[in-house]
Formats: sequence, C-alpha cells, structure tokens
Amino acid sequence: MTTHIGEIAALITAVCWTISAIIFESAVKKVGALSVNYLRLFIALIFLSVTSYFSRGIALPIDAAAQTWFWLLISGLFGFVLGDLFLLQAYSEIGSRIAMLIMSAAPPVAALFGFLIMGERISLLGLSGMSIIMLGISMVILSRNPEEKKIKFNRPLKGIFYASLGAIGQASGLIFSKLGMGSYNVLGATQIRIIAAVIYFTITITAKKKWPEIGVALKDKNSFSKIIIAAIFGTFFGVTLSLIALQYTSTGIVSSLSSLTPIFIIPAVILIFKEKVLPKEVFGAFISTAGVILLFL
Repeated sequence: MTTHIGEIAALITAVCWTISAIIFESAVKKVGALSVNYLRLFIALIFLSVTSYFSRGIALPIDAAAQTWFWLLISGLFGFVLGDLFLLQAYSEIGSRIAMLIMSAAPPVAALFGFLIMGERISLLGLSGMSIIMLGISMVILSRNPEEKKIKFNRPLKGIFYASLGAIGQASGLIFSKLGMGSYNVLGATQIRIIAAVIYFTITITAKKKWPEIGVALKDKNSFSKIIIAAIFGTFFGVTLSLIALQYTSTGIVSSLSSLTPIFIIPAVILIFKEKVLPKEVFGAFISTAGVILLFL
C-alpha cells in the first residue's frame, strides 16, 4: 500500500511556509530581518531540542556522523543564512506574496545544482518547465510602459534581487541536505542546519555590534510573539516536514509541492493585508507553479 508520506509532508510544508511568510512580513517591517531571522532560529532550536530529547533521548545531534555534520552545516549556511535572510529582506521590500513567487525559481535552480553536483538528469520536459516558471514570474514582476514602450520591473529592484538570492540559497540548502542527511533522523538534521546558522549570526551580530537591535526586538511584545508563532510553523514544522519529505520522495517532488506557497498565499494576503491582487498576478502564480510541476514529471 502506497502511503505518500513524502508528498503529504511536502504539501503541509507549503501550508506552514505560507503561514510563516505572512506573519514574518509584518515582524520584519517592524524590527528588521536580522533580528527576526536570529530569534526565530534560536526559538526553533529550543523546540527541536526539547522534541528530540523526548523522542530520541538526546537533546542535541551528537549521534550524527562527521560526514553528516559536514554537509548539513553547509546546508544550514546556504539555506538559513543566504536563503532565509535575503528572503526576509525581500519581505520588507516587495512583500511576502511577490517574494514567495520569485522563490518558486528555487526548484529549477535545485535541478541545475542537482545536475552539476549529483549528476541528476534534466529532461527536455524539465527544461520546458524551467522556461514556464520564469515566464510566470516575469508576468508578475515585469510590465510595459505604454508611453516609453519599454518593459521594466514594477517592483523595487532591491527586493527582486534579495528574493532571487533567497531562491538560490534555498535550492543550495536542499541539495546539501540531500547529500548529508541520508537516513539520519530529521530532527537532528534540522538541528545541525540551524546550529550552523545560529553560530554564523551570533558571530556577525557580535562583530557588527547589532545586539541592541536584538534587544529591541525582544522588548517588542507584539513582534516577538509573531516571531515565536512563525518560528514554530515555518522553521520547526516547515523545515522538519521538508526533510521528512526528502527522505520519502525525490527532491523534485518535494520542491514541486512545497512551491505551492505562492498560490496559497494569494487569498491570505487579500483577507489579512487587504492587498489588491491583479488577475495577471494570480495567473502568473499558477503558471510558475505549473512549471515547477512540469519540471519534475
């Protein structure tokens, strides 16, 4: 009997990331991306450690092999440092909806990295999927000026650049997770990835003397409560479920189902932020998601 554990976990991952994206957007605009990223990783690590202690009998992943530590530490640096920090920066520039749409470019980037690093094959159908993904994203972030007859970005270029870096980081994190995790426990694997990011950010915050900013975020009860909720859904449940999905199914299927976030987030931002969403933007989100699915058929 086929259980589809991996597919279900990947689908729930998309829901978790939708919830966290909406909550993180308002928190980032209030206390900044660095504070939000550091605090949510720290909170998630606490939850993971407690859960690991009661489920595995050890609070920290001391049972992981050296090779597992190596690849998952690299995965954490790419996924949580490069990927999520720039994604959170993009939230404040272009909003969570557009940022998550651009993040749908992560699967084709992951496929490209999989081809270069692990020798995974990209079919002609997959190449078509990549083109469709980029078409869907372009429909949303590009517009034609009737007066100048030129095509230009309709969102701040800085935000688009940040979201693009976030997509590259997330794709890299997925590949390195696949290389390092194998059959190792998903809670421990997530802990190792987060530990890498926490160490990096602790050093960075100390070197740049940013601790007062962290203190401000801690004192802002409204923002801190949002960070806690988003950390539970996005980092604790979301990331853990994505790694469970990777253990039970292919990287491509995980990327495809978890990339449904740009579609899930549309009704949410309309209801919560009262955001006006153009028909072409809805169509673009569906097109990019269809491209992701086509990429891995």
